Amino acid sequence: MFQTSVLMSGSKGNAILIRTAETAILLDAGVSGKAIFAALDSLKISRHQLKGIVVSHEHGDHVSGVGVVARALQIPVYINEETYAQSAHKMGKLPLQPHFFETGATFEIGNLLVHPFTSSHDAVDSCNFTFRKDGDDERKLGVATDLGYPTRLATEKLKHCSTLVLESNHDVEMLMNGPYDWALKQRVKSNHGHLSNEQAAMLVQDIMHHRLENIVLAHISETNNHPRLALETMQNRLDAINKSPRLYLAAQHEHTPLIDI
Repeated sequence: MFQTSVLMSGSKGNAILIRTAETAILLDAGVSGKAIFAALDSLKISRHQLKGIVVSHEHGDHVSGVGVVARALQIPVYINEETYAQSAHKMGKLPLQPHFFETGATFEIGNLLVHPFTSSHDAVDSCNFTFRKDGDDERKLGVATDLGYPTRLATEKLKHCSTLVLESNHDVEMLMNGPYDWALKQRVKSNHGHLSNEQAAMLVQDIMHHRLENIVLAHISETNNHPRLALETMQNRLDAINKSPRLYLAAQHEHTPLIDI
């Protein structure tokens, strides 16, 4: 078994479940513990299977529920030192000493191999990730949200994924004609903001290979995008290159199914 579910995704909070038969973890916990536990219950997964929480960066929509969940389950938090320095006050007292990882260096949680790499986002040491199951060289999960543009590093790290959770945050026209003030519009579309639908589609084209079976479109803006637009933009690009992985939409208030990585 090697599975994932995006429990919730968007500007109001993010959390992703990754699990094997032996190990289950959360990547981020940016909503209430109650919401996370409700999603796990809906998936019929015991919260007590969780062995840790990995934190990508310090923004509240990724860390606001970390302390609550860690304390409730008495599990450790895996985080880089700069991110911890910026977010410790948001998480409160943790039940265990945090496990500090080094961005760029693979670490283990049970039989999960976690590889954090730098993402282009306006946070002190923001990370995207790949996950492998120890002993399984065929399957690889990539998670890339909160990145302003697909850097050469991100493109390289996301190659050979069998499942990809990828930001498709905004439609550029909707963003520029929408209600955000000019400074926020510029921040969203900057190299340290969020990926547009077109950027996400181009990244998938660049990393596409025959074993990429699942793509989950995530962090979709409720103001500057529409799930239909994100899906159509990606589907049109896949049709153009004659590829047909399964497409899923991550949502703010509803979890995806459990996806076999």
